[in-house]
Amino acid sequence: MTKLTKRIVEAVEPQSKGHVLWDDDLPGFGLRVYPSGKRSYIVQYRSRGRSRRYTIGLHGVWTPETARREAKALLGQVAHGGDPAEEREEDRKALTIKQLCEQYIADMEAGLILGKGGRPKKDTTIATDVGRIRRHIIPLLGTRRVRDITKPDMNNLMKDIIAGKTRVTMKTEKLRGKAIVRGGRGTAIRTMGLLGGIFSYAVEAGVIEHNPTHGLRKPKYQVRDRRLSEAEYRILGDILRQAQRSDRYRIHAEILRLITLTGCRRGEIVNLKWSEVDLEGSCLRLVDSKEGSSVRPVGLPVVEYLEAQRPQRTGTYVFPGQGEDNAIGNFPQSWKKLFSDSPLWDVTPHVLRHSFASIANDLGFTEITIAALIGHAKGSVTSKYVHTLDSTLIMAADTVSGYVKALLEGVEFRRSTYTLDRQSRQSAIELMLVDAAR
Repeated sequence: MTKLTKRIVEAVEPQSKGHVLWDDDLPGFGLRVYPSGKRSYIVQYRSRGRSRRYTIGLHGVWTPETARREAKALLGQVAHGGDPAEEREEDRKALTIKQLCEQYIADMEAGLILGKGGRPKKDTTIATDVGRIRRHIIPLLGTRRVRDITKPDMNNLMKDIIAGKTRVTMKTEKLRGKAIVRGGRGTAIRTMGLLGGIFSYAVEAGVIEHNPTHGLRKPKYQVRDRRLSEAEYRILGDILRQAQRSDRYRIHAEILRLITLTGCRRGEIVNLKWSEVDLEGSCLRLVDSKEGSSVRPVGLPVVEYLEAQRPQRTGTYVFPGQGEDNAIGNFPQSWKKLFSDSPLWDVTPHVLRHSFASIANDLGFTEITIAALIGHAKGSVTSKYVHTLDSTLIMAADTVSGYVKALLEGVEFRRSTYTLDRQSRQSAIELMLVDAAR
């Protein structure tokens, strides 16, 4: 044994089986010499009755002096009950963000991650979440250990997504399909919300004690307040009438028309089944809307359209596709083409939904009534035991859809405000009394 110095370390000759040269100044500190000539500094100690060996690092990266200081620190940890070798092994096995995300995805696909209303997440939601995980979270944080993540890390991640650091165009599994990942404010807000859920999942699993996204200041959503003016409704009516003369766009135009007259979400109409249509009750009994099962009142123009179409169509779906009893496809591409060269180039199905709600507000209906008409969470009629809707909701649906239908047909209303005057209200009362007396 001799004190390890640079001269001694570099002069020692390798042997056929490798050997250890121990330091006589610090017990447990040594130099391991490999047959190849490689040299590394080690610490030998006992912990819980077992002999353990810890490799500090290679000579060249470490000098004898720096390795000796590190050895003293490690032996100090051992003296206080620590086990550096075991701690290093635990660090190597520590769960990474990528591994945590893959566990979360597996449980989500198995229906073990609950979403809105305490229900398992829908396939469409799962697909969206998986996309955000694999296109934003894993590329930026995947190799980091879960337990090392801090709130500043979360803040930096959010800024990186807003700045578009994950921007990429990639091929999808669909034929000729591609995904254009842009990042941005909205993507960052939604991704951080998802990541907060993933960290809550990790807390429940005992992987970490605290959620690093708690208290994170996120930018506000930019409220989309685009709505159609009455003149734009008339333009929309012209576009739909022209499209209905085309075999290629006819059924897509009918879908747009129904979204316009109901305020329903795009998927609710595209995937609408005849079993969900209650003509007698003047409503749609949606089995699986965004808010779960939902009873949606619809106006007379919608009822008359569906009555006329029912005898002409067979199969499960109101708007059947080309395949074997499935819903129509390619709707997003079609409505973009219909509007691309028109003044309504920026109109989306959400704009039509928002416009329907805005017309209802213009006509004087309350917020809770409007929420019930469009199936919003705070006013959605969700009970499966509802067989007949309140006549007020049916009247509201008739009024709004009738008004929108008239705009689509080119009617120009003279009244600039839609609150009912006293004479109109009195006429409505008299008509109701006459009908009740019959």
